[in-house]
Amino acid sequence: MTELPEELRDLPVWTPDLAELTDLELLLAGAFAPLTGFQGSIDTATVIAGGRLSDGTPWPVPVTLTVPKELTGAPRVVLQDPEGVPLAVLEVTEAWEASSNPAASEVWHLAGTLQPLRAPAHGPFHRLRRHPGEVRAELGPGSVLAVATRDPLHRKQLGQLRQTAEKLGARVLVLPLLGGAHDESLVRSLLAVRKELPDGTLIVPVPLTPRPEGDRDLILRSHVAAAYGGTHLFAEESVEGSAIPMVAPEPWAYDADVEVWRPTSRIEPDHVKAELTPERLGELLERGEPIPDWFTPPAVAAELRAARPPRHERGLTVFFTGLSGSGKSTVARGLADALVERGGRTISLLDGDVVRRLLSAGLTFSKADRDLNIRRIGYVAAEVTRHGGLAICAPIAPYAATRAEVRRMVSEVGDFVLVHVATPLEECERRDRKGLYAKARAGLIPEFTGISDPYEEPDDADLVLDTSRLAPEAAVDAVLELLVSGGWIRPE
Repeated sequence: MTELPEELRDLPVWTPDLAELTDLELLLAGAFAPLTGFQGSIDTATVIAGGRLSDGTPWPVPVTLTVPKELTGAPRVVLQDPEGVPLAVLEVTEAWEASSNPAASEVWHLAGTLQPLRAPAHGPFHRLRRHPGEVRAELGPGSVLAVATRDPLHRKQLGQLRQTAEKLGARVLVLPLLGGAHDESLVRSLLAVRKELPDGTLIVPVPLTPRPEGDRDLILRSHVAAAYGGTHLFAEESVEGSAIPMVAPEPWAYDADVEVWRPTSRIEPDHVKAELTPERLGELLERGEPIPDWFTPPAVAAELRAARPPRHERGLTVFFTGLSGSGKSTVARGLADALVERGGRTISLLDGDVVRRLLSAGLTFSKADRDLNIRRIGYVAAEVTRHGGLAICAPIAPYAATRAEVRRMVSEVGDFVLVHVATPLEECERRDRKGLYAKARAGLIPEFTGISDPYEEPDDADLVLDTSRLAPEAAVDAVLELLVSGGWIRPE
């Protein structure tokens, strides 16, 4: 831990997850006013039930801190970022369990107020992120139209925004909401259209964890916008309970006669060009086709293409799972060889045994260490995928929850394909050249998957192979066929 005052060095330390770190940053900055810390059990229950704190103050979503049970007896806890930098001291007012169901896993929370130690410095675009008080001071008095968005602004929204700001006589404050899969592209796309926004527009990224879409998410955005100085929120609809008035823009459409976007009321009905729907936009991106200039500025189109390249250019993880001896390593190596021969892709093979010797050296075969091994494989695969490569993984990965965690990790940055090599246990034992199954049945190897420890068969596999019925070459061909039909690999 760095730069912790001496009087705090004996306190327990906890690193919140990334979602809670963004909440912590907004709590410390006052952007979650009236909250001054993480919520307790009663406030959380009343917020979930009715969108209000226990004292009746409107607030739309729970803001809680999850901790291990061993921290629930501490009166004060230091909260730090992933690099070990202390950010705040939590003065604990309550430790509470989230579930009252005895059969459910224990989930503990701490509630309390926060004593700031230093401003957070984690996350992207930190240079552009500013304290709400500083932004309010720069905006000064008068109306401010805030746009809190996770999506780029296309030509239609840009026109509506200029029109609405002019009607209100307001400055514009654009708040890109970080916490999605494509934060970098979002901010760059908004900076790229700054010249098409009214003079004096401020663009300030805000780390706000995505909540379930709907009215409460919109109300939360209104609270954050108000904290940064917004007096009105630009939104397609107005919902009850917002911290500031929501202003819906006048309907606009593309006038094919004069080739401009403008209010629909000024366009002849037969001149209205059908808008590019999100589904159609997704299809163009999937196929690598141009995004029309009438829909969005070229700089925004470039960022959209970078964030969502066509599948044959997109990062991908092919994750094999199956019992020891099922043939998954053989098929994974055959797939890697076939893809290298085809060319056009950077291939990284993360075989279970090789990873054990290198990346996970020193780990045991306990459940905790097996999970850690799979998470390490998942992290490396996600990094390969993030940079457009193709990662092929072949661990046993016996537990469904850990496989799901890897799927989520990879899917945030690219695509994920799960292949279950479902060779029967009897065949795996027959093939056992190392004698592992025999040792496990004799009790010499504890916690051996398939014998003394469970293998949780996946119900979400994209492909199921049984190598007792398929030759290795045929199994490889089946995986290649899936990748070609899915668009990740071009046909030969």
